[in-house]
Amino acid sequence: MNKRKSSKIYRNNINLDATISDLMQFAKTDQSLHQFQTQISAHQYRKIYHLFLQYLNPNMKVLDWGTGNGHFSYFLVKAGCQTSGYGFEDLPPICQSLSPDQYTYYQGNWSDPTKLPFTDEFFDAVSSIGVLEHVRETGGTEVDSLNEIRRILKPNGLFLCVHFPNRYSWIEYAARKMKKWSHEYCYTEREIYELARLTHFQVLNLQRYAFLPRNIWRKLPRKLVNSGIFTNLYDSVDLFLSIAFSHWCQNYLFIAQKSVL
Repeated sequence: MNKRKSSKIYRNNINLDATISDLMQFAKTDQSLHQFQTQISAHQYRKIYHLFLQYLNPNMKVLDWGTGNGHFSYFLVKAGCQTSGYGFEDLPPICQSLSPDQYTYYQGNWSDPTKLPFTDEFFDAVSSIGVLEHVRETGGTEVDSLNEIRRILKPNGLFLCVHFPNRYSWIEYAARKMKKWSHEYCYTEREIYELARLTHFQVLNLQRYAFLPRNIWRKLPRKLVNSGIFTNLYDSVDLFLSIAFSHWCQNYLFIAQKSVL
């Protein structure tokens, strides 16, 4: 795998534990924030937050593409980025706590799901948190969406894609066998590089991660799933298994840079 980092690595003073704690507090009253209803589930984002902070400058203009329940927009604002959100639903409740000078939300048009309402070369970075794999379900294609994202990125701008499902994930396999919800479209490393080639992106970093499931433990005792000791142990076991059995992890993440033609 190509694990080259961007030539510029940025640091930020954001307190990740405090941000996760904030999101868990919001999840007590906002059921849409299901990923933050337990500490075990919330910790799936620690790796993602750390990774993004290696590439994002607090002064960057960043688009949270496919905002969903708004949790990643909240993180980006806390990281000091000039953040915009884009989605097809109303402004997420958590984003209503953000001031207009920190955050702007744009609602998409279902009649043209691929088109983005931004001028060329507007953003320094675009994030996709479990979004790119769903574009065919709304009438688009991965290539069309990546070309549109490329259009709105500045030269050498970054596309940061996480929670991109692995075709060989054991979790996806088990979910299909048990007739539970699973992703309709999953991907291989080769397909990621091919998508990048077709849309003129250079992959800077590609990893597989998340061997253990995170979102299924809400029915366990709260003291257990919100225990710092148990969560840290779970994180450590997940990291070990993700390295030892990388081929069968749940997700890919990749960081891609807009190539200058």
